[in-house]
Amino acid sequence: MDLAYIIAGLAVGFIVGLTGVGGGSLMTPVLLWFGINPATAVGTDLLYAAFTKCGGVIVHQRAGNIDWKVNGWLTAGSVPAALLTVLALHVWHPDVTTLNALIKHALGIALLLTALAIVFKTRLLALTRGKQATSSDSKPSLPLKTVMVGVLLGVLVTLTSIGAGAIGTIALFLLFPLIPTARLVGTEIAHAVPLTLIAGLGHAGLGHVDWLLLANLLCGSLPGIWVGSHLTGRVPDGALRPVLALMLALVGLKLVW
Repeated sequence: MDLAYIIAGLAVGFIVGLTGVGGGSLMTPVLLWFGINPATAVGTDLLYAAFTKCGGVIVHQRAGNIDWKVNGWLTAGSVPAALLTVLALHVWHPDVTTLNALIKHALGIALLLTALAIVFKTRLLALTRGKQATSSDSKPSLPLKTVMVGVLLGVLVTLTSIGAGAIGTIALFLLFPLIPTARLVGTEIAHAVPLTLIAGLGHAGLGHVDWLLLANLLCGSLPGIWVGSHLTGRVPDGALRPVLALMLALVGLKLVW
């Protein structure tokens, strides 16, 4: 079974590198398909995301594609929200059946939101970039709005491991239409690392991380991401994203209902 996990990590890593779609929205459903219980799937995937995105932070920082001020606003909301969510799970300490049911429903909703974000990303981006506006940084309400987005992502990511990629990036597109796309993507990747690491360690404290499974996934995903990133642009984005969105929507509907 170890080989199957390595192949799964390779496939997901390749797709993430090729399309930019967040690993959580793909890896967690794959782990559920393998029969991993929802709590362990989420906890393991959170640490998987933290390790794999570290490399992305290095690349984007070298390219100057991280806005550390925006990243700070997001982190100010997401990290405390993640800590409080983990604390609530520790204090509540629900039985396995109840926790898995909670995570399944939250995961289903997150997958549906991610599918919508993938489908409407281009339209939303065109809409926001087409607005006549002064510099986004001059709006006094932006820091508060960004912190609130961070809070929502902190809760969602901690419960489901999904949201930091597609949903978080779309939120940044809407809030900061004048910032280049590459810079927004790099900022969200940098924000995802501490968020997924803290949430993942919190789940590890609850016993929701399979360390051997994590190692197998990383063995496959790291070369997969490298290969996929070098093929970016050669496969039509318009062909891949609808297929991914449909797959995530079907899984999400199944989990919710």
